[in-house]
Amino acid sequence: MSVADARRQFADVLHDAAVRGRITYITNRGRRIAAIVPVPIAEAANQNLDDS
Repeated sequence: MSVADARRQFADVLHDAAVRGRITYITNRGRRIAAIVPVPIAEAANQNLDDS
């Protein structure tokens, strides 16, 4: 999803992450630059970094 679309649909994107567990990649000029992820996935990623 482009940055512009993510801005317009921010509430829906957050809802999809929180309720449906959906990961949304944010793109700029077609390149992935960020992701909106459900909290459990983010926490697991942080835990993996801490264990390294």
